[in-house]
Amino acid sequence: MVATFEPKQEYRVIGTRPIRHDGYDKVTGRAIYGADVKMPGMVWADALRSPHAHAIIKSVDTSEAESLPGVLAVATAADMPALEGKEVDLGEGTVNFKWASDNILASDKALYAGHVIAAVAAIDRNTAQEAIKRIEVEYEPLPSATNVAEALADDAPVLLLDLQGNDLGEKVSNTNMAAHNRHELGNPEKGFEQCSLIVEREFTMQMVHQGYIEPHNATAFWDEEDRIRIWTSTQGAFPVRKQTAGLLDLDESRLKVTPLEIGGGFGGKIPVYLEPIAAILSRKSGRPVKMVMDRKNVFEATGPAPGGKVRVKIGVDDNGKIIAATSDIYFEAGAYPGSAVGAAEQCVFACYDIPHTRIDSYDVVVNKPKSAAYRAPGSPQVAMATESVVDEICEKKGWDKIDFRLKNAAKEGTRRADGPIYPRIGLIETLEASQKSPHWNAPLDPDPDNGRKRGRGIAAGYWFNVGLKSAVNLSVNEDGVVSLVEGSTDIGGTRASVAMQAAEVLGLEAHEVRPVVADTESIGYTDVTGGSRVCYATGYAAFIAANNLADEMKKRAAMLWGIDVSDVHFQDGVFSSKTDPELNLHFRELAGKLGDTGGAVTSTGSVDLEDAGGGFGVHIADVDVDPETGKTDVTRYTVVQDAGKAIHPAYVEGQMQGGAVQGIGWALNEEYYMENDGVMANSTFLDYRMPTSLDLPNIETIIVEVPNPIHPFGVRGVGEVPIAPPLATVANAIHDAVGVRLLETPMKAGNIVEALEKENS
Repeated sequence: MVATFEPKQEYRVIGTRPIRHDGYDKVTGRAIYGADVKMPGMVWADALRSPHAHAIIKSVDTSEAESLPGVLAVATAADMPALEGKEVDLGEGTVNFKWASDNILASDKALYAGHVIAAVAAIDRNTAQEAIKRIEVEYEPLPSATNVAEALADDAPVLLLDLQGNDLGEKVSNTNMAAHNRHELGNPEKGFEQCSLIVEREFTMQMVHQGYIEPHNATAFWDEEDRIRIWTSTQGAFPVRKQTAGLLDLDESRLKVTPLEIGGGFGGKIPVYLEPIAAILSRKSGRPVKMVMDRKNVFEATGPAPGGKVRVKIGVDDNGKIIAATSDIYFEAGAYPGSAVGAAEQCVFACYDIPHTRIDSYDVVVNKPKSAAYRAPGSPQVAMATESVVDEICEKKGWDKIDFRLKNAAKEGTRRADGPIYPRIGLIETLEASQKSPHWNAPLDPDPDNGRKRGRGIAAGYWFNVGLKSAVNLSVNEDGVVSLVEGSTDIGGTRASVAMQAAEVLGLEAHEVRPVVADTESIGYTDVTGGSRVCYATGYAAFIAANNLADEMKKRAAMLWGIDVSDVHFQDGVFSSKTDPELNLHFRELAGKLGDTGGAVTSTGSVDLEDAGGGFGVHIADVDVDPETGKTDVTRYTVVQDAGKAIHPAYVEGQMQGGAVQGIGWALNEEYYMENDGVMANSTFLDYRMPTSLDLPNIETIIVEVPNPIHPFGVRGVGEVPIAPPLATVANAIHDAVGVRLLETPMKAGNIVEALEKENS
């Protein structure tokens, strides 16, 4: 039975905007990131990577590298344990240990340019880099397949000879299709027969990277007790422990992982890449080993968001109702199975109440780095397809684009296309807020100046949010300040949002709860920071811990006053007697007397949540297009989103703005540009074009609050949803401006000019 709450309308701390607890350390440079780690006796390591996208590794000779002065250890795939294909859930995606091991140190084949072949630990970084140049590798290059069309062609090279594809339950050999799944609701064929208009389009999207500023890093020490200590920048210390222990075939209790501050992740810092290598080199050298990737390695060998193809077909009747919809989703998994195609299935038609649907999805291996989560993984790609088709339907029928969405909007009781029934959700309220927004109601000049054309686009997006496991410990100091220990890596201000929820319960100010993100031996198991779960789930654990703490403090008040604990009342930070008005103490006062009542007061709270309520957003964009050059400028952009309850509105706004900016970059500029030999050609921030503040207007935000009934404060989570609508929003704006509908991302200048020339030919 899921607990339900009726959140209050007024709060003391929640909804305010205090300075984040880690703010001063971040802006002064005192915060410790992974690359800052220094230890006595520490040595550096670097990795040799394949120059080929697909090649058999015939031999690896490390003897010359090992003989170089200053080299302490060399590691290859032979140093990794032989593993079966056990899979474990990381909260946002699963890991297959056999394939993950091969991804970390290639065994028989290199499957993408950048695949690690060997690694060297040396007295300094320069020596390590010199040593890897001396490793001799004999390759037999093979043809590569770097997109789903090439990988599924009849003559495609097979990447994984041991892969057994799953085609709707049937095993398939000699294939690059890892999985084909289907969800069906109603009868789509009969549904389409009832439609007066059917629109079907196929969209192609390129692989993109999360673009975090801080590169991957890890420091490991395999110590004298045969235990491993790891310091790393990660989205989850416990998932790092789980993965590294599994890859090294060790009990998890033999590993201690300390998470450092993290300079961005967005899903890309959930998998491990360096930690097992550093640990092996530490064991062989007897020294702590540090590894830090350079930017080229980050692009070529860590987990980007999958590219692929999405085909969407939607049919409507003359009354403006969507009757039927189908979708075929093909995602690039990268070199090993496991793209975000399962999440895409959940999101593709999630914004609409459609009686007849069918969703087919295909997970396809290609000669690119293994894909990973990227902020609402899978949702931006399918929102691009669905919302572009919805936009085209409205134009063909002459329907208002928001009214049509409102008429078909998912709401409480709607069955999502893949099966689940929605609880209370806020899509309708979000659409209504968009309809009333200053941006939507502002006049639009279609011909601003200099021959440019201006268009306005709108699109909706969805992310289901996740719950999972979190733990929080609290302890009371004598001055009344409460120490909070949690296990959730803080990427976007979650330390503040979790502490604020505890402070609200305890009647304290936000800064009277001091949060710390702890290592894996100092807090209970906590799942990954991802899926928009931390403010929701870790905040829920803090709520439980704070209530438990208040109950313990009630016992101390009763002891001081010599009354029964049932006679003690607690509200807004004040303990009082229900029967004697003279007896009352503020939390801080009682904290100062704990030494007289038995010593320290501590509490804990933990959760394992299955549901998270789901979140929706609607974006509006004005885009200028130069028809001669294809140059685009986003001149105005508004994000409208249901947050459930904004714990810290400034950070909610920041998440909304940040996701929108990443989505705009994905829409207009970003892509893995692959050469014919399967090698990425733009693996630098100079060539991989991400938007900066000079490229964008101020992102306007409108927070909608439809409380989530299964969270004590109504929280839904906000981090994923904002990246879902931008691709379609920008595409619809470009179409509104110049009359061509682009079916491929990025919608860069050349593609726009090409589409216009084709339209006018």
